[in-house]
Amino acid sequence: MGEIILLRHGETEWSKSGRHTGRTDVPLTAEGEARARMAGKALSGRDIVAAWSSPATRARRTAELAGLPVQGVDPDLWEWDYGGYEGRTTKDIQQERPGWYLWSDGVIPGGPDGPPGESADQVGERCDRVIERVKPLVLPGSPDAHDGDVALVAHGHVLRILAARWLGLPAAAGAYFILGTAAICALGFEHARPGIVLWNQNTCV
Repeated sequence: MGEIILLRHGETEWSKSGRHTGRTDVPLTAEGEARARMAGKALSGRDIVAAWSSPATRARRTAELAGLPVQGVDPDLWEWDYGGYEGRTTKDIQQERPGWYLWSDGVIPGGPDGPPGESADQVGERCDRVIERVKPLVLPGSPDAHDGDVALVAHGHVLRILAARWLGLPAAAGAYFILGTAAICALGFEHARPGIVLWNQNTCV
């Protein structure tokens, strides 16, 4: 019985400084590349037979450095579109919106030439499509099940929402699933019911 491996991309300069990074294509730092390689070593004992990545360079590079057998990119694995908050830190946003919290207060549009922004539920809809495609590949008894694990390489917030939706929780429940850069998670089953097998494994140790 296979599992769905989730791998968040390695560190970027924006993730290091806490800037919201949705559709801006920021490359990995040297540390981010090193951690991606370490993630690959941590996953080397698993039989990963298929993998998909977000289209973002930081995710695709992480998958490459981790040595994953990427089948292609999945646009539904893009990070949350932060709209007018793209590139800004929570502290900065709270200067104009005291107490602002992404998971409950959402984002604003990015203006006529900027990204439109998404709600948590809209990101959840994308995650539902990913789950619908990937779940049969690891579901016990499914005719489409692979004899091994399937990996998804993407971003912090979208993977947190994906985990929430895997459990049947609202998208905003992703707030409770803290996830570091280059961290490894695994989604699986108990008695054919979805569960979390591993969460936020630090590849530095």
